[in-house]
Amino acid sequence: MRPTLLDVLFADATTLPGIGPKLDKILGEFTGNKIIDLLFHLPSNLIDRQYRPSLAEVEDGRIATFEVEVMKHEAPRRRNLPYRILCGNETGYLSLVFFHARGDWLGKTMPEGVKRMVSGRVERFREQLQIVHPDHMLPQTEFDKLPVVEPVYPLTAGLSAKVLMKAIQATLPQVPELPEWQEEKWLKNQGWSDWQSATQAAHRPEGVAALEPTHPARARLAYDELLAHQLVLALVRRDRRKQQGRAYQSSDELQQRLRALLPFPLTGSQESAITDIAEDMEAPTRMLRLLQGDVGSGKTVVAVMAMLQAVANGAQAALMAPTEILARQHAETIGPWLDDLGIGWQLMTARSKGKLRKENLGALAAGNVQIAIGTHALFQDDVAFADLGLAVVDEQHRFGVQQRMALSTKGNGVDVLVMTATPIPRTLTLTAYGDMDVSRMPDKPPGRQPVDTRVISMDRYAEVAQGLSNALQDGARVYWVCPLVSESELIDLAAAEDRANALRTIYGDKVGLVHGQMKAVEKDTVMARFVSGEISILVATTVIEVGVNVPEATVMVIEHAERFGLAQLHQLRGRVGRGLDKSSCVLLYRGPLGETAKARLGIMRETEDGFKIAEEDLRLRGAGEVLGTRQSGLPTFRLANLEAHANLLPAVHDDVKMVLERDPSLESSRGAALRLLLYLFRRDEAIRFLQSG
Repeated sequence: MRPTLLDVLFADATTLPGIGPKLDKILGEFTGNKIIDLLFHLPSNLIDRQYRPSLAEVEDGRIATFEVEVMKHEAPRRRNLPYRILCGNETGYLSLVFFHARGDWLGKTMPEGVKRMVSGRVERFREQLQIVHPDHMLPQTEFDKLPVVEPVYPLTAGLSAKVLMKAIQATLPQVPELPEWQEEKWLKNQGWSDWQSATQAAHRPEGVAALEPTHPARARLAYDELLAHQLVLALVRRDRRKQQGRAYQSSDELQQRLRALLPFPLTGSQESAITDIAEDMEAPTRMLRLLQGDVGSGKTVVAVMAMLQAVANGAQAALMAPTEILARQHAETIGPWLDDLGIGWQLMTARSKGKLRKENLGALAAGNVQIAIGTHALFQDDVAFADLGLAVVDEQHRFGVQQRMALSTKGNGVDVLVMTATPIPRTLTLTAYGDMDVSRMPDKPPGRQPVDTRVISMDRYAEVAQGLSNALQDGARVYWVCPLVSESELIDLAAAEDRANALRTIYGDKVGLVHGQMKAVEKDTVMARFVSGEISILVATTVIEVGVNVPEATVMVIEHAERFGLAQLHQLRGRVGRGLDKSSCVLLYRGPLGETAKARLGIMRETEDGFKIAEEDLRLRGAGEVLGTRQSGLPTFRLANLEAHANLLPAVHDDVKMVLERDPSLESSRGAALRLLLYLFRRDEAIRFLQSG
């Protein structure tokens, strides 16, 4: 139960001036409709009313303040014209302009012949100075009560700047003094104030420097949010480790037999990941491990080694892929190994219907199938395992958390291994996956060819298109990636359909097209034709980013590469260079390029290291863009900025570790304050883990 000390912060926004039921609903969808939600809604800009020039010298476009006399009201003659109030002083004249104005209210507010302080953004219209909808029109005595510097907050439809600022400023006197949850020495070293002071300072910026994420007040609040988040992850992780799992003995015999079947030796990072997973599975607690492998690093072999350990101990294993074609490819790769090892397996996808599906379900439930490979079909209600012990989730960012967990509930104490071919920066790994153990696989198996990456202007499109013929004569296959599916009037990008048609004029029916608006069956059919070699050029949108393994594909052309993020470019490039033949990637761009685009394409040319690329992507684009959707697991922070506050994360991580080592139940004075912090950030569920011991 939330401590009463925080009640004032969780009071409804309707207790604030100007917030009625209508605005309360808008706030509920935009910021949240509690006092604490408004306190967490920080200003993004400010208005400095210290600029008070003469009307003759004012700079166009700046916010300025003047003392003027109201000279004349000019009501509009037609409905579509504005209402004007002519004002002036000894330095010149100024018009105040109002659209859809209430003349009676303006008459009372700005009576002719009186002096008023007016403030707003000045502009020139037909050589005349004007302010459209001034921010303030007040007598001197009232104007003097306003802050010289006013915060500006992000807005949404139906919410005015004045109302929001007034409401938020009304919350500040209600900010209570709370027990300190940060260490005094750390606060002193950082130059940070207490939470109450930091919150008020963040909403009362004294200059533009106060808006920077590194400002002491904002940095303090960001640390608090990160601390609450990391503390929750640590408690969840601790709770998970207490959950009864199953201890699987090592499967040396099966694993050694698989090694003998492989045409290549395993890399050091593969061996390291296999060891990490084996140790997790040997422990009596449940495994939850994230396996990060760069494109082509050999994650599949590692996953099979883990599944063999489960099978060797009499349990079943399941491998879930995000698409049917990827599941089928896993089956084509893994199936022959399992056949040679004498292990029963089956493929389960949405296409498995009728009698076949019934037979598959029966074999799975009876335990005759030891390893199941499939899509989301694996976690449907009617799928039952005899004894599921390990769930492997491939390309985890394509699945929601609920989907992932649904599979893990198909057995008792199921170990979970999630894999991604998207290298994730360490900062984001710590933030988004702090409840998981992490293995990284940066190495590529021997024999993987480097990809020759070239950056070429779109002006040379015809040269690139014609140049594909040499590669095609040698039996190569080509990916041609376009950002859009169809013509757009808003964005000048080549359409995949148009590009396919253009290439067909050169290469005829050797050109295929696949995009996100196609049905899954249609996409799979086209992809299968590309795999078989029936078509040699596959024009595609980014649906092939996570796709099939085609060793014959040696050329990747990415059109309008300047529009893609680094991680996405890296993923796409990873579709080629999978065989023994030399591969190339052509990045076509439309100039002129901005500095960020130049940097992005330069990095792609310089390195194939996915983890280095991921770090650069984070620096250039930011955390939200790097991981993309909320499904990725990245939390939404309101006070912390992962790029700007990345330097705080190691300290937060160490702080949490130290706290839980010294005070695992948070019973000390600092522990009690940290409990308040968890409630403050609505991490009430974490308290359950504490109460459960």
